[in-house]
Parts: sequence; C-alpha cells; structure tokens
Amino acid sequence: MSNKLDKKTEELEQTLAKQLEVLKKDSQEWLKVGAVVAVGALLTYGIIRATKKKKVKTTDKALEVLEKEGLLNEDIKKRLTKSKGSSFWPNLTQRLIILGLALAKDKIFSEIFSSPAEVKEGEKSK
Repeated sequence: MSNKLDKKTEELEQTLAKQLEVLKKDSQEWLKVGAVVAVGALLTYGIIRATKKKKVKTTDKALEVLEKEGLLNEDIKKRLTKSKGSSFWPNLTQRLIILGLALAKDKIFSEIFSSPAEVKEGEKSK
C-alpha cells in the first residue's frame, strides 16, 4: 500500500510539473501578445496626439489671421473650433460591407470554378 501511495505521489508530482511547464509556456505567449498590443496602443496614441497638436496650431493661426482681418464672426469660429468626433458605427458598417462583399465573392468564385457534376448535385439537393 505504501508503494502505491508513493507511485501516486510521484505521478501527481510529474503531472503538476508538466502542467506548470505548459502554463509557463502559455503565459510567455500571452505576455508577448500583450506587449505587442501595448506597443501598438502607445504608437497609435502618440501619432494621434502629434497630429492633433498640428491641427490645433493651424486652427489657432487661422483664427488669429481672420481676427486681424476683421472677418471672424461667431459662425466661422464655431465651424473652425468644432471638434470632429469620430464615430465607431460608420467604421463598423464599412467593415461589415467589406466582409459581405468578400463572402459573396468567395461564393460566386466557388460556383464558377466548381465542376459541372458538383453543380448538378447542388441543384438536385435543392
């Protein structure tokens, strides 16, 4: 009985060691993916921030010039300073349209390039 318990203990220790090894490998992969995502987010943030600053500067310069010329009124000021907030939905709809077109293209190509026997079998099943 003691030998059986010793064998089970060894088997459980080996199983635990293998599970820990697999966990370490998986966590390393997730760490790499997380690092790539973090670097991409930082780059995107930096690019957006840099381009936003340039836009603000040019808008401020335009406002100063219009004010010096006496052409600045409230309507023009609102138009120039109004932020153009980007929306999530137009981007999503564009992607869905592209996805739909890609699926339709794949279906059409598979019908065009399939053999006539496959087409006849498809018509019989309908």
